[in-house]
Amino acid sequence: MSRQYWLRRMLIHVWLRAYPQLDLSEAAFTSSRDYASFEAFFTRELAPGTRPMPHDPATLAAPVDGTLGACGHIDSQTLVQAKGQHYDLDDLLAGAVDAQPFIGGSYATFYLAPADYHRVHMPTDARLMAAGYVPGRLFGVGPRFVRTVPRLFTRNERVVLSFATDTGAIAVIFIGAFVVGGIHTRWHGRICPPHRWHSRALTASSPIETAPDTRIARGDYLGHFSIGSSVIVLTEGECTALADDLCPGQPCRVGQPIGRLQ
Repeated sequence: MSRQYWLRRMLIHVWLRAYPQLDLSEAAFTSSRDYASFEAFFTRELAPGTRPMPHDPATLAAPVDGTLGACGHIDSQTLVQAKGQHYDLDDLLAGAVDAQPFIGGSYATFYLAPADYHRVHMPTDARLMAAGYVPGRLFGVGPRFVRTVPRLFTRNERVVLSFATDTGAIAVIFIGAFVVGGIHTRWHGRICPPHRWHSRALTASSPIETAPDTRIARGDYLGHFSIGSSVIVLTEGECTALADDLCPGQPCRVGQPIGRLQ
């Protein structure tokens, strides 16, 4: 056996020991031996049918497996990061997409722990309209950092995807995190690393996928992280009513209802 094989086996074994809650039973490959690299293991796919979408097409679905960090109304361009911590909508989007449609809208923040499934899915049927990369730091995004680092989500490296739906705009924001900060999307491949100094619009490697008449279905794969991170979903104006039972700190899974388009 090669040295790379044993290194891969060791890394996966250490990870599974460190995070015993990590469940491979829902993955496309249920044995750790089936993964060609640690990266493939960390960004593993789920088995088909594992995360069914809600029957009601107007239901907004959770985009990730993780923990709900904060959610609510975007009041005067202000979003809540944690108790006593707030940040600004313009700073979050940093010109990558137009902030105006989201003023007075809704937001939900999701934290992906190292043991979680690290792929991101579409919350509703939509069309991709724009994508942008915003450079920044790589602070940790776990609960302790969110409580203590001011304006964390506006300071970390991130990728902003903007979509059009039948009821208004929606944005899905990938927030980079400590150590690797690896962000990939289905259109652009690996965006970072390398980490850059300047914001830039992202051009799809497959322009056909972003044609105006090409729809992305709710539940479709959008991209993935190479380390634990966070995702923020923004919706336009009054086009979404978040579910009344959403509570910061609650676990969530891809496909779980988090609101309703209206």
